[in-house]
Amino acid sequence: MISVQEFARRLTEVSPTAVSSDDIEDLADTTGVRIDPARGIDAGQAQQLLDHISPPVPITAAAIVAPDWAPLAAGRPAAPPMVFSNPGAVDAPNEQSAQQRRSAPRRTGRPGSRRPGS
Repeated sequence: MISVQEFARRLTEVSPTAVSSDDIEDLADTTGVRIDPARGIDAGQAQQLLDHISPPVPITAAAIVAPDWAPLAAGRPAAPPMVFSNPGAVDAPNEQSAQQRRSAPRRTGRPGSRRPGS
């Protein structure tokens, strides 16, 4: 059994959108699932809630309420390794290109000095 807040946090990790504890309580009210926020959510209640979520999440209710929560292993696949075909593409920019990207023109002279003739 886990708290409503923890259920929302875990569900956020495996779903495409963020889920709050208020969203879980609203979903429970809408679907007729009786939950007690002070007591928490068990696997049966979690399954009833997950059955009404669209799009469906790639995790079982037993896994989401388990004490040894592992969202990456259970919900999302690990990101594939990146392969660079051109190792030069990840080099730091050279000094010249960094100067070209400045938004304000460089000022000359000492800071605080006035223009001649003013």
